[in-house]
Amino acid sequence: MSEPDSKRRRVRFRPKGHQASSHSLQAVEALIGPPPYQRDLLIEYLHRLQDHFHYLGNSHLVALAELLRLAPVEVFEVASFYHHFDLAAQGDPPSSGITVRVCESISCELAGARELMVALRSVLGESVRIQPVPCVGQCDGAPVAVVGTNPVRRADALRVRMAITEGRLQAPVPAARELSRYHCNCGYKTLHAVNERWTMEDIICTIENAGLRGLGGAGFPAGRKWRSVRDREGPRYLVVNVDEGEPGTFKDRHYLENDPHACLEGILIAAKVIEAEAIYIYLRDEYAACRTILEEELPALQANPPCPIPPIHLRRGAGAYICGEESALIESIEGKRGMPRLRPPFVAERGLFGRPTLEHNLETLYWVPEILRSGAQWYQAQGRHGRKGLRTFSVSGRVNKPGVHLAPAGITARELIDEYCGGMLAGHELKAYFPGGASGGILPAKLADIPLDFDTLSEYGCFIGSAAIIVLSAQDNVALAALNAMCFFAHESCGQCTPCRVGTVRAADLMSQARWNATLLEDLAAVMQDASICGLGQAAPNVLRCALRWFPEDCGL
Repeated sequence: MSEPDSKRRRVRFRPKGHQASSHSLQAVEALIGPPPYQRDLLIEYLHRLQDHFHYLGNSHLVALAELLRLAPVEVFEVASFYHHFDLAAQGDPPSSGITVRVCESISCELAGARELMVALRSVLGESVRIQPVPCVGQCDGAPVAVVGTNPVRRADALRVRMAITEGRLQAPVPAARELSRYHCNCGYKTLHAVNERWTMEDIICTIENAGLRGLGGAGFPAGRKWRSVRDREGPRYLVVNVDEGEPGTFKDRHYLENDPHACLEGILIAAKVIEAEAIYIYLRDEYAACRTILEEELPALQANPPCPIPPIHLRRGAGAYICGEESALIESIEGKRGMPRLRPPFVAERGLFGRPTLEHNLETLYWVPEILRSGAQWYQAQGRHGRKGLRTFSVSGRVNKPGVHLAPAGITARELIDEYCGGMLAGHELKAYFPGGASGGILPAKLADIPLDFDTLSEYGCFIGSAAIIVLSAQDNVALAALNAMCFFAHESCGQCTPCRVGTVRAADLMSQARWNATLLEDLAAVMQDASICGLGQAAPNVLRCALRWFPEDCGL
């Protein structure tokens, strides 16, 4: 006999725990739009709330969870993972709508970021929130203070105060090449040729013969990557990694700001080769000007495409260096915390949404149209000292002309400084340099004549990575620069594995001592390198090992 209707268990249509008020639901829905809602757009929805309210309150997150039919904890864990989401306890907003973020990474520290922080607190007082942050990708303009989304380069307290007073809170957008101008300059001509005359095998062979490798850090041969993805059953996706968070790196920003459609043409060619179902461009949140450019140029391209093109989705990062790792980036695009995946399977086999995925750094794809136009032999002929190809170097530190410098692969640091960077600053003598950003290690001036390229630096405990060259002089302490890098890694560790989560913090503690414990640091470095899940923990020990090996006097030894 069935229970009486009054005693039957009622079906719960609302989630357990915190309940969203009708007011919060209406406010959130007004910002993210009407249903249907996509789980993979969670981070995009969080950005809309953050941009409007300048913080994320409990009521916002609970309402968003209810609209997405997620448990509130799923939304909270994503929102709390990314640095650029400002969670306010009990829904209380921050004291000010204006935040000044001062970069404290290596190049900015060399240029006086700590002194800038002190001066800003004195000048601005309590009216503005001042927050130290990791690298913002403006290293050639160090020190940098970001007012709202506007990066104030070579900042001092007066320039920052003027930006606030004058309401210059948005990143200025450079005069990038528009679609119409790009067409007038034979833009997308190579894509036309690929679409009409080239076979996919010919394209891959040309890229392989050119020797193009991934220019984001790992240096994996591009053609082999394309072939691996193409050989797998579709649907397939193309993911473009523009989350260049490596301290000292800003070359992708340079290419997007100056020639966005050359980047997009390379992206579309790669998508054509692997027959991508869709393209996802993941752009770091610090690049607000680039985001504006793409938000204007992508619709223009899609409205007037040079040939049939797949959907292109622009996704916005949220301040997590770990999302530069390909599998963590894919997790972030799917609306999750950016936690690296265990491999295998690799993303070429099971990547975005579980499908075969070609993931590439932006600069790698930027070179594709030029290689196809000029030929593999042209690219091979560009090197120096027996190396082949071109490299885009992001140079910062104690040089006269910091910035993006296109140079032959295999150029030495000394040649790069003298021929492209106008030499060392007056009164400064070369002492050391990072050949590949914070994770690439540190080399002394006596090794400044080594060709800078893949595989040339490994015997010295370094790698070229993203080709971010940070130049130190005799006035700098290498141990302090190494400590800065290790603090960055400790801040950016996703926390998934113990060797990285605990190891980076413990290493930073030991490196902050006047006299380093070399034995203990080396043991710690070995564990981090051998047992960490991803490249962050594996590469983090490079700086401490190089400091101990080449600069023992700076380490108190």
